[in-house]
Amino acid sequence: MNQVLRKFTGRLQRRFALPVGDLLHDATYRRLWTSILISSFGGQVTMLALPLTAAVLLHATPTQMGWLTSMEILPFVLFSLPCGVWLDRVRKLPVYIAGETLLAFIVAGVPLAWWLGWLSMPWMYVTAFLLGTIFTTAGTAAQIVLTQVVARERLVEAHAKNALATSGAEVAGPGLAGGLIKLVGAPLALLVDAVLLLTSAAILRGIVINEERAMRADAHFMRDLKAGVRFVARHRLLIALAMAVGVWQMCHNAAIVVQILFATRTLGLSEQAVGLSYMGMGLGTIVASVFGNRVSRHIGPGPCLVLGFAVCGAGWVLLAAAPANAFGVAAFALMLMLFSTGAVLVFINFLALRQAVTPAPLLGRMTSTMRWLILLPAGPGALLGGWLGEHFGLRSALAFAGGSALLLAFVAWRTPIIRNVRRLPQPEQERDWIGAEADVRAANPLVDTL
Repeated sequence: MNQVLRKFTGRLQRRFALPVGDLLHDATYRRLWTSILISSFGGQVTMLALPLTAAVLLHATPTQMGWLTSMEILPFVLFSLPCGVWLDRVRKLPVYIAGETLLAFIVAGVPLAWWLGWLSMPWMYVTAFLLGTIFTTAGTAAQIVLTQVVARERLVEAHAKNALATSGAEVAGPGLAGGLIKLVGAPLALLVDAVLLLTSAAILRGIVINEERAMRADAHFMRDLKAGVRFVARHRLLIALAMAVGVWQMCHNAAIVVQILFATRTLGLSEQAVGLSYMGMGLGTIVASVFGNRVSRHIGPGPCLVLGFAVCGAGWVLLAAAPANAFGVAAFALMLMLFSTGAVLVFINFLALRQAVTPAPLLGRMTSTMRWLILLPAGPGALLGGWLGEHFGLRSALAFAGGSALLLAFVAWRTPIIRNVRRLPQPEQERDWIGAEADVRAANPLVDTL
């Protein structure tokens, strides 16, 4: 009997064992991946609870939902560029850990305000702004931490595995979150996210990274900021990526401000039904996480990025045309699945490409500059989606998002600098990128005396 059991156990171990050389064999990456997995479960609660609190409890209009999304985006526009300079001068892991901890207290503030009777749309706007501020700093730091843990040639694989970590949460999380919201209400459900964020921060504290902070003797804040912007501005691929993903962000935010309203008001879904529908997002993430790296290697990061734009656009157009019945509910779940599939294809390639071409000393400034560029259109997109939804109907905002994303995919495919990227490029040499700083100094001879 024991021999049979040992054979059965051995088969299971061989069947589910990680392949030789898998990133998860690395203890440091495995710890980072586990933290991402845990915080992703909490993120599913917040993703549903915050907009449902505004839409159902506070009866927000489409325009107010647009402002709520815009307030979360505004810190990226205000703080991204100086944040990048600062991050290039400090250790990134402590910033990441502090961000996870602060996020826990910020989301816990919503149920506290509800309990005290203070909860209102202005309170939600402030909460969204604070969340966006943490995402601007700690989110950028988290992206750089990954490059310190994983070799550059494996960045697409790492981003795909990180997406896979979130996919498990996206499959089980929305259903559990919807049930939790139904049981205790959307504001109180946010306490679960707060606990999970604190757990994630505790796990991150066990990561050890030997990070050198070599600040030059002639370092100057404004010159360093301009050097980061100059590096991105000089790089044709980075500019093309920023423009394409920026338009995609506009489409995404135009759709996201109305999709919860569409689900609750047009389709008549309850909080729990919305949560169950969001499980489609998890399925899409799993598909793209498992096959995204393979597809990227087969057709190239550039074409894979374009494919992501098209898949997202198809989902939004589908929901815009969906009837307000059971078929519409199915279309809502399918839209979420198509969106998450396309979004993963977009970001595993976008992040890997921009990190691959950037020298280590400029990663913070490049990341913050790119985030600033791609999110500049996001706020106007959210406000436009809210305005279209309020004045022309919720479907019009979804149709605008879908049609624009499909047009973006066509234009991006016709752009050779994106279409022809078939493998990850090498980072620029120091003699190339250092010129950005030299040019800034030459153009501003008095900068050192400011």
